[in-house]
Amino acid sequence: MMREYDKMLAGQLYKADDAELSAMRAQARANMKQFNDESDRHKASELLKSWWGTTGNTLTVNPNIVCDYGCNIHVGENFYANFNCTFLDVCEIRIGDNALIGPNCQLLTPLHPLDAKKRISGLEYGAPICIGDNVWLAAGVTILPGVTLGDNVVVGAGAVVTKSYGDNVLLAGNPARVVKQL
Repeated sequence: MMREYDKMLAGQLYKADDAELSAMRAQARANMKQFNDESDRHKASELLKSWWGTTGNTLTVNPNIVCDYGCNIHVGENFYANFNCTFLDVCEIRIGDNALIGPNCQLLTPLHPLDAKKRISGLEYGAPICIGDNVWLAAGVTILPGVTLGDNVVVGAGAVVTKSYGDNVLLAGNPARVVKQL
């Protein structure tokens, strides 16, 4: 029988109030507090390296960050995230090398059933987010569940990305659309 954690990562309906998942979220809250309170950037980066799923050697993340688990976040080399970013990682969030994440960005993998009875019962599911290399998400960008962005993508401030796009595009708007080929 699959653990609720395994169902969650697989994008299947899972029970969010599962004891194991609740304990993992509690640990993530303790990790977030420790990270967000750490004033030494080197120590803060080391905390993320020990907590997040995988990271490159060079990463800078400014406080405050919010996540569900942290262990489902995977970032490449030369990762930078500005202040007040949210990474809701009920499914994996994978970000390539040389990524710039602006302040107040949200990467959101959770989904809730449209059927009210299922939703009220506490069942949830999610879809992963995958972002390529050399991507810049400007301030206030929201990436919704299941989105994949290719390499060399720039997303303009305040955009809401609801679907996937390939390489070398500038996206803007709500919902985001291609404004220019790069």
